[in-house]
Amino acid sequence: MQHDDDEEPGGRETMGSLMRAAARQKRSARAPVPPVPSEDDAQLFRDAIGPVRRLKEDAAAAPTAPRPAPEPVQAMLDEAHVVDELLTHPLDASIEGGDEITYLKPGQQHRLLQRLRRGQFSVQAEIDLHDMTSTVAREAIRHFLDDSRRDGALCVRIVHGKGLRSKAQGPVLKQLTDTLLRRRADVLAFTSARPAQGGTGAVIVLLQAR
Repeated sequence: MQHDDDEEPGGRETMGSLMRAAARQKRSARAPVPPVPSEDDAQLFRDAIGPVRRLKEDAAAAPTAPRPAPEPVQAMLDEAHVVDELLTHPLDASIEGGDEITYLKPGQQHRLLQRLRRGQFSVQAEIDLHDMTSTVAREAIRHFLDDSRRDGALCVRIVHGKGLRSKAQGPVLKQLTDTLLRRRADVLAFTSARPAQGGTGAVIVLLQAR
């Protein structure tokens, strides 16, 4: 007996053809393969990005121990240097608060000091040493004079006071200022200020140009 649902040989061939066609269509639906660039395209890309080099992989940095707190070595050295300088070059204890102090660098004409004493140079910068210790004042004077020369301020005023509260020690800051100024090669002359500029409680300094 022949059943109605039996397929003819031609029908089975047709079904196989349809399945093979569907498989080919499924394969063709996959992501397309990118085209291989031509040599011209590759050269154009190389010209656009320029020369390249391979990056080296950095090895993992080894953990470092926390650094100790820095010690104020330079500050301690400066302090020791100041003490040594004051011991090597003691202050002129003969200078009193009301004394006038003057100085002219060897080789300079005396009229330079005369002009300075007459106030013929305009003061371009000043510093007040009141309430400073000797150590602080010494560094303040040094930085002030260095900065003044750098800025082109060659006539400056240093207010050191008359040392009225220094008792038996005398005017320490005034003595210190006199000593330090005489030791600097860039100081051409200095003199106590005129009354309107502080009198014997201040000094006018003329510096050499850089």
